Amino acid sequence: MTALLHLTLLGLKLNFRNRMAILYGYLFPLIFLVAFWAVYRGDPVPLALHVGQFLTVTILGSACFGLPTTIVSERERGVWRRYRLLPAPGWVFLTSVLLARAMLLVTAALLQLALAFAFGMPAPTHPLGLFAAFAMASFAFLGVGLVIAMLVDNVPAVQALGQCIFLPMLIIGGVAVRLESLPNWAQHVSLFAPARYAVEALQLSATGAGLSRAGFDLAALLLIGAAGAVAAGAMFRWDRAFIPRRAWLLLAVGMWVAVGVAAETRGRATVSAVSDTREVGTARDYVAAAPKPQTASASWKDVTQSDIDGIDFKRLPADEGIIAPLSRGDEAPDPAILPTLDRIRDAMPGWAPGTVSDPVQRARNLLGIAAVPDILQMEQVERFVPRLVFARLQAVIPPRDLPKILYWIALHPDDGSDAAMHQLDAFGLPDITGPTRPVRGRVMLYAFKLLGRLAGPLPNN
Repeated sequence: MTALLHLTLLGLKLNFRNRMAILYGYLFPLIFLVAFWAVYRGDPVPLALHVGQFLTVTILGSACFGLPTTIVSERERGVWRRYRLLPAPGWVFLTSVLLARAMLLVTAALLQLALAFAFGMPAPTHPLGLFAAFAMASFAFLGVGLVIAMLVDNVPAVQALGQCIFLPMLIIGGVAVRLESLPNWAQHVSLFAPARYAVEALQLSATGAGLSRAGFDLAALLLIGAAGAVAAGAMFRWDRAFIPRRAWLLLAVGMWVAVGVAAETRGRATVSAVSDTREVGTARDYVAAAPKPQTASASWKDVTQSDIDGIDFKRLPADEGIIAPLSRGDEAPDPAILPTLDRIRDAMPGWAPGTVSDPVQRARNLLGIAAVPDILQMEQVERFVPRLVFARLQAVIPPRDLPKILYWIALHPDDGSDAAMHQLDAFGLPDITGPTRPVRGRVMLYAFKLLGRLAGPLPNN
């Protein structure tokens, strides 16, 4: 253990002296994150939807470039020949290399997440799951990096082979471009790219239903990492003068192919494209006729059926779309998300913002529970939470008042307090730490949609 510790610390020191390893391990992932942030003009919510992508870039850069670059450069300088003279066995040395790289990966990821939080990104919904997914993805790509290191003889060859793996992963692996934006043929090809499984597992933990739905992704990463480790161990060499047993490369490549074929047979290729990309708009966009002028003393109590009849519910985004989705009344949720839905349902009665005396603020706070999963695109959860909120609204607000209150909230989305958006821990939802305007927009849409089911033409089945 003493030898392993000393070798690991030595490996860390040598890594920090390698400029290329620092560039791909730390600087490039941060540039990638800043690029995502800049694309969305600092909006913290969309940034959360790309956690899987920017963490996968960190792993790819460190494992496919940093690790093999460090190993090959040391081997070129004869450092490994000196290690061979040590009394410690070879596996201790190789383990120390992997431990040092794993520590670098963790610190790079923490640095990236810290910057993302500084930009206003909400906390992940499943932090332990995110750590587990990150560990499994790191294991898979460290195996790939070891294969590269054992296969090539010099640093330029590492850069060339690493780019041949890195760039296709970025383009068709769902890293730089979301899978749903790729053409159908590219989605099928992406099944043979390990980066796809890393992105999916990480994103499910960040904003989705957690690792309960990432079983195949985790298994794929485990198999790819194990095959890479075995192949690299068989090709291990202390000096570049030795010729690696390249036949073992077939094991690593064969596992990629086997995983891709298994995914294809399970129908995992196609990812549904975004079908509703309209902007939320303003309340007036959904009113057929301009509402009558309101006096300074007007309140929700003054809303009439004539006001409600003036809403054009057909203009609302489709329930099946990406904006303000809503499940059918007879639609059963996936069993994997039932614990999440049960937690939200059970927490609502005791949630203080949902029991405030002002009925409008009470309803606004409850609608915010539906808005946050929608903003974060939390897989299937976002479609079923509005139904839970609808049931709660009907339980705590008199039937004669609820349509008026929903109308008032929909027509006045900028009124009221946002304090409840920072008190979502009871539901297992991340707090909204940045601008809340996007949440208010979703609250408006859900107020319209639920109103349409109470007093309008929208079906409630």
